[in-house]
This record gives sequence, structure tokens and C-alpha cells, in this order.
Amino acid sequence: MDAAPPFASLTAAALAVLTAADPAEKVRLTRMAAAEWAVGALPIGAVPMVPERPARPERPDLLPPNKMPHRRLTRGVRGRVTLLHALAHIELNAIDLAWDILARFAPDFPPGFAADWLRVAAEEAEHFALLAGRLAALGAAYGDLPAHDGLWQAAQETAGDALARLAVVPMVLEARGLDVTPVMIAKLREVEDEASAAALEVIYRDEIGHVTIGNRWFLWLAAQRGVGEPRAAWQALVRQHFRGPLKPPFNDDARASAGFTGDWYEPLAAHAA
Repeated sequence: MDAAPPFASLTAAALAVLTAADPAEKVRLTRMAAAEWAVGALPIGAVPMVPERPARPERPDLLPPNKMPHRRLTRGVRGRVTLLHALAHIELNAIDLAWDILARFAPDFPPGFAADWLRVAAEEAEHFALLAGRLAALGAAYGDLPAHDGLWQAAQETAGDALARLAVVPMVLEARGLDVTPVMIAKLREVEDEASAAALEVIYRDEIGHVTIGNRWFLWLAAQRGVGEPRAAWQALVRQHFRGPLKPPFNDDARASAGFTGDWYEPLAAHAA
């Protein structure tokens, strides 16, 4: 007799990941779900009772953003550990953000939406695993340092509206990664940490795809809703749901390769405020 599949549906897998506190378990469950989806063994399912916040391990201590120590990359191991730990925390949140959008919204979209966001979830899980591996190689682990607790705010702010979620998470937060990651890669190479730089190269490449996916489904849903000019609709949603202006400088080339041009985001930039 064949063994029962590990998940009844994609949304059940989402709930399993969101309620798993251990980061390694989130990675494991995500890999399992991606494998099941790849062989066509995972229906999308119905919207579950999605938790307001995902489960988290006891460590790291979560602090308000304004209480976080300044992050500065130095030639010593400590500076690199601090940077990689902060990035690992971002990627852990990114795993949950991808699963949260699947749990809340995938049943209301064409199947391609689920396929795209499961790809995002799977890539975010591999990003966390890469960074956890680099931390281990440097004698550290995720949880050793405090992390900031503002990253889930965007999810809570947009929990009831798929268009707002697409506007803010991939098209603001992920797009910000395109701006800052090349600088971090260069700094890691300056301190001769080629292995960490290579990990960030993978993350940077994948993030372009994530912004592309966010842009694609934002345009699709905006057309379905008949909201008018998509750029103006996006700008209005960002003003409503994202606190503060967008921070330049922007990586215009990477953003454009994701289908996201400056006439969308420049009017919301700090220098335009």
C-alpha cells in the first residue's frame, strides 16, 4: 500500500510551516511540499485558519527596530556573523511570508499563482539554509544574536487584501533586497569571504525572480479588479500600507529586469517626499 502523502493540500502545508517554530523544520516541510507539488500530488485546498503571526523559536530575542545594535561589516568574524545573522532572520521571515500568501490567497487565484509562490517559498527556504550553513562555518548559529521584530508588520497590515500584499511584500520589501544585496556582496569580497558572497549571489539572483512574480500577479489582479491605471493603484496602496518613503539609491537595472521601472517607485522615494 502506498504511503499517504505528507500533506492533504498546499494550504495544509502552508499551515504546517507557519505553525512550526523550528527554522530547520520550516525548511524541511517546505522541501517536502515542493517535492509533492512537483509530481502533481498536492491540490491547492481551501483557506485554513491562518495564524496572525508564524511560530518562532525561543531564540533569537526579538527587539523593536530602533533597539537593534548597529550592523557594521568588519574584517573580523564578528562583523560577518552579525551581517549573516540579520540576513538569515530576513530569509526566515521570507519563508513564512511566502507561505502566508499561499495560505490566504492561493485558492482565489489561477493555479499558476500557487506554483509561483511555492517556488518563492522553496527558494527562501534554501536561502535560509545557505545562510545557516555560513553561520555554522563561522562558529555561530541563528539565534545567537538579537533580531528585529518589525518584519512581520507588512504581513499583518495586508492580511485581508491580496493586491495590497503583492504591492508591499514583493514590490517593496523584496525589491529593496535588489538595491542592497550587491553592496553586501562587494563588501564580503573585500574581506575575502568568497563563500558568503557566493551565497548572496544566489539570493540576489532569486530575488529578481521574486519581484518579477510579485509584479506579474499584481498586474493580473489589478486588471481583474478593474482598479484603473496599475501604477497609480500600486502607489496608492504603498502609501496606505507601507510606513515612510522608499529609500534610494535604487538598483534600477535589476528592478527593470523584473518588469518594475522607475516611474513606479521614484515618486515614492525619500528625495521625492
